[in-house]
Amino acid sequence: MIFTVAIDGPAAAGKGTIGRAVAARFGFAHLDTGLLYRAVGAKGGDPVAAAEGLVPADLERWDLRSLEAGQAASKVAAIPAVRAALVAFQQRFARAEGGAVLDGRDIGTVICPAAEVKLYVTASPEVRAHRRWLEVGGDEARVLAEVLERDARDMGRADAPLRAAEDAVLIDTSAMPVDEAVARAISVVAERMEGLR
Repeated sequence: MIFTVAIDGPAAAGKGTIGRAVAARFGFAHLDTGLLYRAVGAKGGDPVAAAEGLVPADLERWDLRSLEAGQAASKVAAIPAVRAALVAFQQRFARAEGGAVLDGRDIGTVICPAAEVKLYVTASPEVRAHRRWLEVGGDEARVLAEVLERDARDMGRADAPLRAAEDAVLIDTSAMPVDEAVARAISVVAERMEGLR
């Protein structure tokens, strides 16, 4: 079975948690596409060459979840040639047999516009910054400033800006417990799968 779940949203909204849970529930493969960009940023050197030479082992680096890697990812993701080099990788993953869940910032709008399910997971900047601060520590006000800066860069870039696909189901996790957000996503996917039978 080929079935793609595209999950988009800003940093720390909960899309990775939801993506992993949906993949586990349905036995689908999962790809956190942000790791591709984090890996390219973390490799350093020429970002286009890094993107073109990316191998699965690059996604296993221990430092890819750091705040620095996230900032580097957002910067290299704004380079059209880097994005182009990673699009084919993501599209192959999405349409592989067995089903796939991809989470990122342009999955439903650019990478997989024909995905069977599109979700847009969001939360207020303050809630997202607090979640990120709990993960990485430091000065919470600085983390909020970085979240806002990243949002502006991701939503304002010329190539594939972050936005909800027109047919995406919105899940706002600002005041929603994790289990409720996961249940909502699973319900949407199950309903769509049933509709295709």
